[in-house]
Amino acid sequence: MRARTPRPSQVSVVVIGYEDAARVGDAVRSALAQGPAVREVIAVDDHSTDGSADLLDRLAQDEPRLRVVRREVNSGGCGSPRNDGIDATTAPYVMFLDSDDVLPPGAVDALLTAATGRGTEVAAGLCVRRELPSGREVRWQPELYAGAALVTRPSRRVRLVHDTLCVNKLYRTDFLREHGIRFPEGHFPYEDFVFTARVLAARPRVALIPDTVYVWHVRRGAERLSISLDRSGVDNWRARITAHALAYDILLAAGEKRLARASRARFLDHALRMYVRELDLRGAVYRREWWALTRAYLATFDAADFALAPAPGRVIAQVVLASEKPRDLIRVKEVAARPARLRPPYARAQDGTPVWSADLPHVTLEHLLHRPVRVLPVAVDAELRPRARGTLLRLRLHELYGRMADAAPATVDAEFVHRQDGRTGLTLTAPFHADDVDPDTIGTGSGVGSGVDSWTAEAPADLAALGSGTWDLRLCLRFHDGTTRETTAHASTGPGLLRRTVVPSARHGVLLVQPYATHAGSLALRIAPGLRGTAAVLGRRLKRLLH
Repeated sequence: MRARTPRPSQVSVVVIGYEDAARVGDAVRSALAQGPAVREVIAVDDHSTDGSADLLDRLAQDEPRLRVVRREVNSGGCGSPRNDGIDATTAPYVMFLDSDDVLPPGAVDALLTAATGRGTEVAAGLCVRRELPSGREVRWQPELYAGAALVTRPSRRVRLVHDTLCVNKLYRTDFLREHGIRFPEGHFPYEDFVFTARVLAARPRVALIPDTVYVWHVRRGAERLSISLDRSGVDNWRARITAHALAYDILLAAGEKRLARASRARFLDHALRMYVRELDLRGAVYRREWWALTRAYLATFDAADFALAPAPGRVIAQVVLASEKPRDLIRVKEVAARPARLRPPYARAQDGTPVWSADLPHVTLEHLLHRPVRVLPVAVDAELRPRARGTLLRLRLHELYGRMADAAPATVDAEFVHRQDGRTGLTLTAPFHADDVDPDTIGTGSGVGSGVDSWTAEAPADLAALGSGTWDLRLCLRFHDGTTRETTAHASTGPGLLRRTVVPSARHGVLLVQPYATHAGSLALRIAPGLRGTAAVLGRRLKRLLH
């Protein structure tokens, strides 16, 4: 980060924790290490029984800036301890930190400089989600923090509602107190949604900075998952809807209709798509309850709410509203993928309008006839066949209401990208060839009368060049009309396609290769090179089978 020279001792950092003795010390130390800009660190322990409060007390003995607040009763959530921190702070500015996360060096200086320099009530910066133990980082809402900016009123930057986090922001304390802005008390999951809505409803000036100011640790293998990761029960979805609905009502009551509508568009494009991608993994009871909850909530949306959302979320919502029971889960999941994929069949109404299916003709897909090719939900099936004599990647591009034939598929660039560090390990390029024409399909609406329903591309893949790890397949489709479309491929599930295979390798001796389908249905690949790597994977597999 760039050097900062803010006025000292103006910030309170409120650290909240419960049963997190193993990590709360690191969080507190990361706050204290921010330097003289931090007047105090207020550590609020939510009645832990694992010694967290005693650990904090010991740290406070050697650090006068650390104050420990012990709650006498566990609140069951994050809102009450954060409210305690707001009440206890003595500094002009306050920010929040969870016990299992950290502040990167310079975060407080960067936010404080922006707030004081711009005279704003709120300053916000970039949060990164760091997957542990891999260390892979994903930026949260990077478009919002692409550069420094001053937002004089939230309605002038409606994308602010997309960032519902409270932890990557610095707030002027008297602003929160003057407007009575607090978190929901007690057990209230997704309390950030409500707090953020209350902040935006008060119409603060907001300073945005591109600096990384918060590191959100994601531990998917933890015994006790965070609220955002533990989506296995339908109560999680119910809580998310409750929080989102309350946030919408807050914005609407404050006269911020644009922000309220933007929050609903965000719900369709983010939350709805995220949960739909996992829906086929849940049991029948969960799916029925989820579907009923979602239909009831979507019924409160109006046409303008749907119009603001990107097409995939709108289509998913229409399918849910059109059917009383869960249906077409695999196809809906593909639409929820990023990028979206719409797989066959491609039905039409009697007047020729594209529709979801013959059973749901009122779910129209007319937008597919007009949207640019670069954003169409094209569907590509992928087969990866590891063989001793060489691995073959076969891709099949489906026609989409004549749009593919109009653009004329030319070639495809296929990249295998490492799941953890994002590097490209292998790139293949292959031409598309039209599949055999079925005379019975000519004039039925596929390929503008050409009868071509699909195009196929094939390329040999030297998997030894990838090395160990998990690899995602990404595609760039190129068309003769000059357009391109970046997408992913649906993992074909035919006999023998998604299974572990040991293949010889001149470089490693052997490779253990496993193509598989991700939660979103995309093709991915796991590779373990060498006899040692192969034995380790097979050993873990055997151990799981024995247990």
